[in-house]
Amino acid sequence: MTQPPMPQQPMQPPYAAPPPNHPQAITVLVLGILGIVVCGLCGPFAWSMGNRVEREIATSRGALGGSTEVTIGKILGIVSTALLALGLVVLVLVVFGGIVAGVSG
Repeated sequence: MTQPPMPQQPMQPPYAAPPPNHPQAITVLVLGILGIVVCGLCGPFAWSMGNRVEREIATSRGALGGSTEVTIGKILGIVSTALLALGLVVLVLVVFGGIVAGVSG
């Protein structure tokens, strides 16, 4: 005795292709990485560009992708900007301390 064949499952439609990345998504990511690794002055640019590109991706209603790259670049830009500001505060304190020590000594 043979069993009747199992009914076939209906074919599912293939997944839709992901939307293309925003043209400046990788630029924000690269600026964020450069701000941390090479030049802290790139950090504020990554932060401000990241805010703008995130807004453009959100208003595209799914037509543009790349939000992960933009978010990572923006966070790296924020960290780089904070480190840059901290370095400037330390520099000012060292210079001011040297001036005060030179005048009083």
